[in-house]
Amino acid sequence: MKNKKKDFLRTIVENDLKSGKYKEIVTRFPPEPNGFPHIGHAKSISINFGIARDYNGHCNLRMDDTNPTKEDTKYVEALEDAVRWLGFDWGENLYFTSDYFSQIYDYAVQLIKMGKAYVDSLSEDKIREYRGTVTQPGKRSKYANRSVEENLDLFERMKKGEFKDGEHVLRAKIDMGAANMKMRDPLLYRIRHAHHFRAGDAWSIYPMYDFAHCLSDYIEGVTHSICTLEFENNRDIYDWVLDTLALKPPRPYQYEFARLNINYTVMSKRKLLELVEGGYVNGWDDPRLPTIAGYRRRGYTPESILNFCEQIGIAKANSVVDVAQLEFSIRDDLNTKVPRVMCVMDPLKVTIVNYEGSEEIEAPYYPHDVPKEGSRKIPFSKELYIERADFEENPPKGYFRLTPKQPVRLRHGYIITCKEIIKDANGNIVEIKAQYYPDSKSGTKDTSGIKVKSAIQWVSAAEAKKVEIRLYDRLFKTEAPEGIEDLNPNSLQIIKNALIEPAVILEKPDERFQFERQGYFYTDPVDYSDAHPVFNKIVGLKDSWAKKEKPKQQTTQPKVKQVQIDGEITPMTEKQKKVFEKYTDTLKLNNEVANTLARDAFLCDFFEEALSTCNAPVTLSNIVVNEVARVLKNTDAEALKFSPVHIAQLAKMIEEDIISSKIAKQVFEDMSKSGENPTQIVEAKGLVQISDPAQILPVIDEVIANNPDNVAKYKAGNNKLFGFFVGQVLKKTGGKANPKIVNELVKQKLI
Repeated sequence: MKNKKKDFLRTIVENDLKSGKYKEIVTRFPPEPNGFPHIGHAKSISINFGIARDYNGHCNLRMDDTNPTKEDTKYVEALEDAVRWLGFDWGENLYFTSDYFSQIYDYAVQLIKMGKAYVDSLSEDKIREYRGTVTQPGKRSKYANRSVEENLDLFERMKKGEFKDGEHVLRAKIDMGAANMKMRDPLLYRIRHAHHFRAGDAWSIYPMYDFAHCLSDYIEGVTHSICTLEFENNRDIYDWVLDTLALKPPRPYQYEFARLNINYTVMSKRKLLELVEGGYVNGWDDPRLPTIAGYRRRGYTPESILNFCEQIGIAKANSVVDVAQLEFSIRDDLNTKVPRVMCVMDPLKVTIVNYEGSEEIEAPYYPHDVPKEGSRKIPFSKELYIERADFEENPPKGYFRLTPKQPVRLRHGYIITCKEIIKDANGNIVEIKAQYYPDSKSGTKDTSGIKVKSAIQWVSAAEAKKVEIRLYDRLFKTEAPEGIEDLNPNSLQIIKNALIEPAVILEKPDERFQFERQGYFYTDPVDYSDAHPVFNKIVGLKDSWAKKEKPKQQTTQPKVKQVQIDGEITPMTEKQKKVFEKYTDTLKLNNEVANTLARDAFLCDFFEEALSTCNAPVTLSNIVVNEVARVLKNTDAEALKFSPVHIAQLAKMIEEDIISSKIAKQVFEDMSKSGENPTQIVEAKGLVQISDPAQILPVIDEVIANNPDNVAKYKAGNNKLFGFFVGQVLKKTGGKANPKIVNELVKQKLI
């Protein structure tokens, strides 16, 4: 595999360290507190804090509070909260540009004394007119001829508040014919008679961004001032100010990267403010907004956003990223984390005529390819509810769910067959009378002889909990939205009477869930209560928009077979369909993994060869589809440094509990770079999984002893803290402890 290419910013940083230009790397994240931070800020946060972390430096969080008419403490708090939530810490390095107002003013006075700045009294329109055009040089104001003494007097009186807004400005005296129009005597200060949320009414003048920013960087000892490409032309002002003042080195330098642009999304704070203040969305944390607060309330994880930022990389040229890539990141993150449960959003009653009494069905929260433990008991009774779309009286071709002639399996339960359809006076189906097969229960030997092609979700009528579901979709209906005229009228759908299995509400195994065949959902952190549970849709199981936007096939194209995958009908060739059926029916792979392997000839052959060496289809397929496929995105198949035999050895160690799935990822990364045998890597680095309780128990005892408050909360009923204790034990053992054994031992210790 080719080595991962280092981004250009880190190359600059490394060269500066090697040359001795700086002793310590200092970056900064300098937002203006005039709105809530969005996903573009998340990219900037990850770059600035990430570079500081990678090179043992530090990153300052600095609020660029130079415009008192738009800024507010609530925005400062939102920015701090976003940085913390993403997992970064500025320590003691929280600053405000207003901290430096006196120093910046003194620097302005110094420029006036040098004859490099003057007070201009032209109107705003005249200043704009005199600036010239791209093809014509500008015209300098007659006020540029004022003496140093007059400029100093006027500037001092501006500071004291003797003039009205717009009556005077302070400008740098540079070059009115400069090719870079930013250098045509740019403004340094303007008059603003407005209350500042931190400085109060102490100032009547405020520095412009271009003047304050470079000086704030210098005062704080910033080395690398990293900003987006729209500030590229501003770099000349940045350098002019610092060079003209001849400030003592070391000094900072500005570097630009491409800002984040996402389709179906607006990133302008002005437009976001318009949406919020116009009532088009429900506040800055509306789950449809691209704000970090919005993503957080919707249910996105910090890891998914940071992984997204890492995947899109750091470029020098602007481009537009497909929002589907962000949606993939959250799916990929949640797939191995969240429990699977059943929720019925559009209930249709089913009465099982030959069933009496009730029972509880034990069902796992996680599929077999997710290395997590946990299960719940699902009540089963005579009266159930299924999804209305899971029954068709006159089914289309390729429909594999319940019909008058086609049986179906109730997920984790029994096979049922439709016996009678009950309709109301208007002909609407209101109930299905069904028959169940007692000898068809999941997890037992099925002797019913009934063959089914699909399993559907359901809930018991008596025990199901009523929940509100908020189905969020993209806020805009066009790829490149301009404003409110492009809003998607269907961006939010609220379902008031959905039904969910009781363990989700009563046992609360997590805050995020996969509602099977529906998508990923999150307990709304604001509106949720046990009396009125509310769930936000994070993302669907698939990119439904990609399906909507596919061009219609020409009628002359040959027809292909279709196969049912997670409730969606996806075209497949006959050969692919056979492979898919083999992997799902015989090898018991889940639909998504089988689908990927069936469609990719190289991955399929790679998997088959590995399988011939190690009979662990689920573990092997998971590695091939997730890890091997990821490497192939960045390198050619011929350049792979590992073989199917290596992957088989890795899978075997997982199956035999020699290493954990988490350690296996680390081993895979090493193997993909070096080509070394995975067994040798494990032995050389001492990565063998700890499964001996005698080695794990002392660590558990230490964690429990160090967290008495959390122990008390857990024993008082806060079951969510169980994951905290397990996580601490795994962390202290470097991820080597066997998670299954840790779960059991922690459970015993906390009784």
